[in-house]
Amino acid sequence: MRCVDAAGNVHPRADSNARIVSLVPSITELLFSLGLGGRVVGRTGFCIHPRDAVRDVPKVGGTKDVKLELLRELHPTHVIVNVDENDLATFQKIQEFVPHVIVTHPNSPIDNIALFGLLGDVFGVETRAEQLTVELQRELTACQVAAWNAERVLYLIWQDPWMAVASDTYIARTLARVGWNVTIGPGGWSGAARYPIIPDIEAASQAVDRVLLSSEPFMFRQRHVDQLQDRLNVPVDLIDGEMTSWYGNRAIRGLAYLREFRALRSAST
Repeated sequence: MRCVDAAGNVHPRADSNARIVSLVPSITELLFSLGLGGRVVGRTGFCIHPRDAVRDVPKVGGTKDVKLELLRELHPTHVIVNVDENDLATFQKIQEFVPHVIVTHPNSPIDNIALFGLLGDVFGVETRAEQLTVELQRELTACQVAAWNAERVLYLIWQDPWMAVASDTYIARTLARVGWNVTIGPGGWSGAARYPIIPDIEAASQAVDRVLLSSEPFMFRQRHVDQLQDRLNVPVDLIDGEMTSWYGNRAIRGLAYLREFRALRSAST
C-alpha cells in the first residue's frame, strides 16, 4: 500500500499519459531524477532544479500563490503538493478540477524512502525508486557510523528579524544526522513555532556551540558571517540551505555534503 500519500489518500497507478504539475521544488527535482521529466507539464517559480531541464516547463506561480487559472490550462492529471509548502485552501481548490492531488510531507531524511516508493509506484518507475532508496540508505549508514561529537547549533534562516529553525523540522532532523542538535536558548523561543523569531541573538548564541547561516530562504553570504562573527563568541558558518532543507533525491547529496562540512568544521576548531 505504498500508493497512500501523506494525507491518507490512495492513488491508482498512472498511465504513461500522466500530466504532472509539481508545486514543490524538491519534488520537481525528484521527478526528473526518477525519469519522469517528460511528464512534468508545470512547476512553481521556485522549482529551479534540474536547472537546464526545468527551463522550458511552464510556471504556475509560487508555492504559496499558485495561479489556479494557469494551472487549469495545463490540464494536469496529477498535482503534487506538500503540507509545509502549500496551503490548505489552495489544495482544496485544486482538488475541484484535478483528478489526483498527491500530498507529501517528509519530516526527516529517512521519510524519503516512503516518498520514493510512493512516486515510484504511482508513476511506474519502481526500479529507479529502489535505486534512490539504496543510495539514501548508504548515506544514512555513513552518517550513523561516523563518530560525531555532539554540538548544539543555532540555524538561522532570516535576518531582520532573526529567525531560526526549531527542533521539530526536517532541517533539524537532517542536521542531527551529523551530530548537530538544534538548540534555541534564552534569547529565543521554540515550542510554539517551528521557525521562531530570535529577539536577542547574543543571548541565544550563548546556549549553543555554533551558529549556522543558511543560504536560503534569506540569502546569507560571507559578509553576514563576518558581521555576526564580530558580535558572537561562538563560530559562525555559512551553510548551503538546499543541502539541508531539500528532500527527495537531494537528500542523498545533502547528507554527503553535511558529513564533509561537519568534518571540516570539526577539524578547524
